Amino acid sequence: MRWKGQRQSSNVEDRRGTGARLASGGGKMSVLTVVIVIVVSVVTGKNPIELFQMVGGGTQGSSTQKSAPVPQRSAAETELAEFSKTILGSTEDAWHAEFQRRGSNYKVPGMVIFEGNVQSACGVNSERTGPFYCPGDHKLYLALGFFKQLQQMGAPGDFAQAYVIAHEVGHHIQNILGTESKMRQMQQRDPSNANQYLVMLELQADCYAGVWASLSQQQKNWLDDGDVEEGLQAAASIGDDTLQRNAGQRVNVESFTHGSSEQRVHWLRQGMRTGDLTQCNTFGN
Repeated sequence: MRWKGQRQSSNVEDRRGTGARLASGGGKMSVLTVVIVIVVSVVTGKNPIELFQMVGGGTQGSSTQKSAPVPQRSAAETELAEFSKTILGSTEDAWHAEFQRRGSNYKVPGMVIFEGNVQSACGVNSERTGPFYCPGDHKLYLALGFFKQLQQMGAPGDFAQAYVIAHEVGHHIQNILGTESKMRQMQQRDPSNANQYLVMLELQADCYAGVWASLSQQQKNWLDDGDVEEGLQAAASIGDDTLQRNAGQRVNVESFTHGSSEQRVHWLRQGMRTGDLTQCNTFGN
């Protein structure tokens, strides 16, 4: 992919190595003091933080916020972050134009780059769970280390990485179109087939990723020979049946959550071939 020099999204929050911790200064406040400050805050409407500082003597003898030092990043990791911002920007461009063509507005998602654990509206998640989208805050969460795992699973290449991001954006589209909530209702009405409905949702996100690839190529003409094959290889590598076999397990269709390799390749290719989100009705096929 000829991605360098393309527009990057500004809707990205980098939480790697950031955060604040309390550093003790002077004496600790008693529980009674804390309760009194809270009551005064409620009664007077004053900022409780300012009251705590007053009680604790300002910056002297009170707890202060110290930012954790930001670790140095390798050139490769910095490039991955830039790449991710660029791919998110391309999804914004593609879906803005497509939604406008259909007479509606596209509400862009945010993206959080993190490492270790991350807090979202969906709870606390570990990077070991892989990239995910949270409907509660309209953000996708990405640990850059997943791209290395993707390569180890037999899916190298920048387009394979782009497909992962576009898939999560696909979940955002399902959220704003109401598909995600309808799927949850289907699961509640028919819990015995809950996994099957989840697979349908995931396959549709694959198809939407393919639609993005088609629309983005029309806008930017940035795909190289072999990029499509990288995406299809990625879809095949992370199919549930392939993952189960590689883990030395027996293939159990009932435990699928994302679909088989064949299904994922089919729907990604369907989106690429048609460039039309209306052709991604996995629930009706």
